Amino acid sequence: MLVGYARVSTTLQETTLQIDALNNAGVHRIFQEKRSSVEHRPALQEMLRQLQPDNVVLVYKVDRFARSLIDLLRILDRIEQAGATFRSLTEPIDTKTLAGRMMMQMLGSFAEFERGMIRERSVAGQQAAMLRGVHCGRSRTLTPEDEADLVRLWKQGIYTMDTLAKVFNIHPSSVKRAIYRVYKPGHSSLQ
Repeated sequence: MLVGYARVSTTLQETTLQIDALNNAGVHRIFQEKRSSVEHRPALQEMLRQLQPDNVVLVYKVDRFARSLIDLLRILDRIEQAGATFRSLTEPIDTKTLAGRMMMQMLGSFAEFERGMIRERSVAGQQAAMLRGVHCGRSRTLTPEDEADLVRLWKQGIYTMDTLAKVFNIHPSSVKRAIYRVYKPGHSSLQ
């Protein structure tokens, strides 16, 4: 039986292209999700739990399947343990063959390399922007005046961070960062 898996990285994207291709390939059951490959992927886990011997896991493209070569190899191992195989619709990969398994590992390595390069370029771009004085990231949740009031209240020793979060209607981690900016300016939570 052909079993399909489709994934996009955000809820703003659509799996339509992948689903159409999997349906055209004759897939009987499709598992899909809209989430980053870094997050827990319940649809993938459910698909792996339900695999039977002689099933073929079919994906549109390998980069929709795993976030790194190690992740890919772990998933492939679970597929193999179930007695199933893996195929990609757009790449010459079929784990029934030795050449297909080799191609799978090579493409997984290239995909991981590409993600690393994208990350490096993103970090370099952010650093260059910060050197030009551009603020990167979200705006602070408190005005400088409110932050000063929060720190003053904290310094009194009467209020907990959770209480201050409720008073200022912000997340406790925002309270912690405001306090650390004054009392622990080099702390890693401020990076």
